[in-house]
Amino acid sequence: MTGVDVPALLTFAAVLVLTSAVAVAARRFYRADVLPTPADWAVAGRRFGTVTTWFLMGGTIYTAYTFVAVPGVVYAEGAIGFFALPYTIIVYPLAFWLLPKLWREARDVGAVTIADVVRVRYDSPGLALAVALTGILVTMPYVALQLLGIRTVLTVLGVYPAGVIGDVILGAVFAVLAVATYRNGLRAAAVIGFLKGVLVFAAIVVIMALLGPPDRLFAEAERRSTGPPDLVSAGVDGGVVTTHLDPGLSTAYVTLAVGSALALLMYPHVLTAAFAARGEQVLRRNSVALLGWTALLGLFALLGVAAHALGVVVAEGRAELAVPTMITQLMPGWAAGAVFGALAIGALVPASIMSVAAAMLFTRNVYVEYVNPNTTPKQQTSIARFVSLLVKFGALGFALLLAAQDTINLQLLGGVWVLQTFPAVVLGALTRRLSPAGMLAGWAVGMLTGTLLVTSGGFSAVVVVGGLQVYAAVIALAANLVVAFGVSAVWRR
Repeated sequence: MTGVDVPALLTFAAVLVLTSAVAVAARRFYRADVLPTPADWAVAGRRFGTVTTWFLMGGTIYTAYTFVAVPGVVYAEGAIGFFALPYTIIVYPLAFWLLPKLWREARDVGAVTIADVVRVRYDSPGLALAVALTGILVTMPYVALQLLGIRTVLTVLGVYPAGVIGDVILGAVFAVLAVATYRNGLRAAAVIGFLKGVLVFAAIVVIMALLGPPDRLFAEAERRSTGPPDLVSAGVDGGVVTTHLDPGLSTAYVTLAVGSALALLMYPHVLTAAFAARGEQVLRRNSVALLGWTALLGLFALLGVAAHALGVVVAEGRAELAVPTMITQLMPGWAAGAVFGALAIGALVPASIMSVAAAMLFTRNVYVEYVNPNTTPKQQTSIARFVSLLVKFGALGFALLLAAQDTINLQLLGGVWVLQTFPAVVLGALTRRLSPAGMLAGWAVGMLTGTLLVTSGGFSAVVVVGGLQVYAAVIALAANLVVAFGVSAVWRR
C-alpha cells in the first residue's frame, strides 16, 4: 500500500480497544462464587442460552478469514468459491441431530472435550488420544489463519508490512486476547461474539446499500474483461448475470461442500462452543437459526463479484485484498476503519475458542490421562490457562515466521485430518459394529492417505481420481471407513 490511512487506522484501533476492554472484563457479565473448574473455564458451566449460543457459535464457525477468503476466491476463481454456501447449509441438519446428542453425553459423564466423550463411550484411552492429538494438530494453523485475516486488513490500512509496526500491532491484539481468555475462558469469546455479530451484520448492510442491486453488479462484472471466466451471462436479453460452474468442476464442488460440512462439526472449537449451551433445545434452535450467518456469508461472497464490477485490481496471488481494497474505495476512511475493525473482531472469537479447546484437549486427554491422573480440577484449570497462552503465541509465531501460503497449506491439511475423527465421534453414536481398534486403525490410514494425497498434489485439497476432481478428505475418509469396518469385523471374531 502507498501510505497509512490515518482516519481508518484510528477508527480500527478504537473498535479493537473497545472490544479488548469488554473481553478482559467478560466475567463481570456473569458473577458467581465458584471454584475454578475445567467446566466453568472451558464451557462456561454449560449456562449459555439461545441468543448467546447463536452469537458464540456463529462467531466461531464464520471466521474472519472466511469473510475475507471466500469473496477472494470468488474474485479469483468465480463460481467454485460459492461452495462455502451449500456446505454451511448441509451441515445444519447434521448439527440438529448430532450436537444435542453429544451435549447430552458430555453432560452425563462430566466431559469437557470431545475426546472425553470418546474416552467414556468406548473405554479406549488410545482412541481418545488420537481424537485429542488430531484436534490439537488442526487447531494451531487454524488460529494462525485468523491472524492472516487481521494481517490482510492491516495491509490495506497501510501498516503491514511497515518495519515492525504491523508485527507489533498483531502481537498487541493477540496479547490482549491471551489475557482475556486466560482470565475468563469461554466467556471472553462469548462477549466478543456478540460485538462481532452486531458489527459485521451492520457492516454488510451498509456495504450492500452503497453497492446497489446485485443484478447490476453481475451485469457490470460480466461487462468487464477482468471478470473470472465462469462468471457468464445467462439471459443476456434481461441483462442479468448469474454464476454457473464448469461441468468439469462439479465433483470437486459437491465433494468440497459435503466433505467440509462433515468436517466442520469435528473441529474442537465448534464442539466446545456447543458444549457451553444450556440444553439440547438451545442447540436445536441454533441449528436452524445459524442459517442467518450463512446468508451473511453469501452477501460477503457476492462482494467478490462486486470487486470486479468496480474494477478493483490487486497484485497477482493476493485476491484476499480485493474486498478490503473495494471497501476503502466505497467509504470514507473512518467508516472503512470501522468495517475493518469488525473483520478483525471476527478473528478474535474463533481464535479464543480454539485456544480454549486445544488447551483443554491437552490438559484432560494428554496430561491427566498419561502424566498425572491425580491432577485436581483447580490444577487442570491452571494448566489449561497456561497452555491456551502457548497456543496463541505459537499461532502468532506461525503467522510471523511462515509464509502465508504455508499456513494456508497446513490449514488445508487440517480439514483433511479432522474429518478422520468422524467415525469415532459420529458413527459410534449410530452403530456398535465399529470397535475402538478398528476406528484407531481407520484413523491412522485416513491420516496417512489424506496427507499423501494433499502433499503429492502440491498442497491442493482437490485431487484427480479416475479423471474426476475430488476433495482429498472424502477419499481419505472412504479409506478410513473401509479399514475401520474391516478391522472391526475381524476384531469381533
